Amino acid sequence: MNKICSQGWYSTLISLSYHQRNWLQDRGSLTRRIQSRCSNFYVKPVVQSLQRIYGDELNVMGLRSNELAMVREVYLYCNSVPVIFAHSVIARKDLCGSWRGLSKLGNKSLGTVLFSNPRITRTPLEYKRIKPSHLLYGRACAKLPQKPAYLWARRSLFNLHGQSILVTEVFLPTLLDLPL
Repeated sequence: MNKICSQGWYSTLISLSYHQRNWLQDRGSLTRRIQSRCSNFYVKPVVQSLQRIYGDELNVMGLRSNELAMVREVYLYCNSVPVIFAHSVIARKDLCGSWRGLSKLGNKSLGTVLFSNPRITRTPLEYKRIKPSHLLYGRACAKLPQKPAYLWARRSLFNLHGQSILVTEVFLPTLLDLPL
């Protein structure tokens, strides 16, 4: 059974290879896992600014459509090849609270921060097959020489002291070239 969580995001995965499922369902640090398979790992920021967020993120973040949030988008690279497109959302009001330091990450990995604090909790993962009609698809594919028919994405909330950050990771086809 493929249980729907919210607006087309699912709590389980079906019709995936073992390799795909293994990457998508891993609840540990994706940054750490990629780093262990690359001789040259780095983060390349794309955008970080206050803006309105996507409709399917509003309810998850508990925001109204006119509220601004800080959106950070980066590519994670393995040996000069982009393997993950990450899209993170922090409510504007939380930039002065638990997440105040995150606006200064630059080319540092958000995952390193999130998985180094044992007080940070994580909600269950939600999954979605991102098609060309989804707003994240075009942004994620910007660095790809060929655009696939779809991309898999996962998201979850990280919580600290009642404040949340929504992290969506879009898995680029090149990630599956890495060993498990």
